[in-house]
Amino acid sequence: MGMDELKAIFASNLIRLRGEAGWTQAELGERLHYSDKSVSKWERAEAVPDALVLKTMAGLFHVSIDELLTSHDEWKPTPEQKGDRRYNPLFVILCVVVGVFTLCLLAFLLFWIFGRVEWLLLYAAVPVDITVLLVFNSIWYRGRRNMYIIMALVFSLLLLAFFLTGLWQLLLLTVPLVALVYLACQIGRKR
Repeated sequence: MGMDELKAIFASNLIRLRGEAGWTQAELGERLHYSDKSVSKWERAEAVPDALVLKTMAGLFHVSIDELLTSHDEWKPTPEQKGDRRYNPLFVILCVVVGVFTLCLLAFLLFWIFGRVEWLLLYAAVPVDITVLLVFNSIWYRGRRNMYIIMALVFSLLLLAFFLTGLWQLLLLTVPLVALVYLACQIGRKR
């Protein structure tokens, strides 16, 4: 087998596995710490990544390196993959966020039915939902948008503090705290 044939086999396997995982080229590249241009190059059969990347990629797709480099006339999932069901992380996050808000709304309605209107239950749902979003974003999206989520969390906590205390002056902290979050997130960024 020539190098060109190996590149074509690898490209075919990579396209199939990435498609099954539901990842874009950019998402796969981010998981491998490579650009989407590198992934595109591999999928166009212009190159094959080095052994370390192949090992990492095999782990991401739950296959052996041999399966990445071997022709598969008919793709058969490994026994591990047969029971492995892929979920769309976005819909899992949305279900949890809506679920948390629904629980807070249910508690609000129960209090209301028994004669007490507790708006705080609805106000508190927002920072709780944003915290859940932050956790899932850190797990599944490797914290790509964490800076914006943390900014929203800071703002929602200040708003909650305002609703609790009635001190509008607390809202004056919004700009410096959001600026602090922005600057803190820039510390670890590569140039």
